[in-house]
Amino acid sequence: MASNKNINIYTDGACSGNPGPGGWGVYIDNNGEIVELSGNESETTNNRMELQAIIEALSYFSDISKINLFTDSKYVIDGANSWMVNWKKNGWQTAQKKPVKNKDLWIKLDTLIQTHKLTWNWVKGHDGNFGNERADYLATSAI
Repeated sequence: MASNKNINIYTDGACSGNPGPGGWGVYIDNNGEIVELSGNESETTNNRMELQAIIEALSYFSDISKINLFTDSKYVIDGANSWMVNWKKNGWQTAQKKPVKNKDLWIKLDTLIQTHKLTWNWVKGHDGNFGNERADYLATSAI
């Protein structure tokens, strides 16, 4: 599905135990058309579910789209906007020369970021933002 208009996407990941069973949720408002996506893994971490939610959301759009992405995960925002550049330069190693955690998902996300016109937005979790609350509900229900 493609769109040249603004698309608002809210994502969230959840875990029961960390690691433990996890779920991810996506709430998409594509110019009034609402889409909800969710999924789970039996053994994962919260950070992996946060990443997976965004990967699934961006993968939903096959053509280049202008996307406003809302997440309560500073880990993903910082990783995508600050850390990933150096990780790639260093062969997916941290500044401490250790392998980047969740490298497989970061590589997928990196590819998808190049595909879309993406604006990152951090929202405070569990603070009454409807899209974020809905994504959280989808993620926790999927566990």
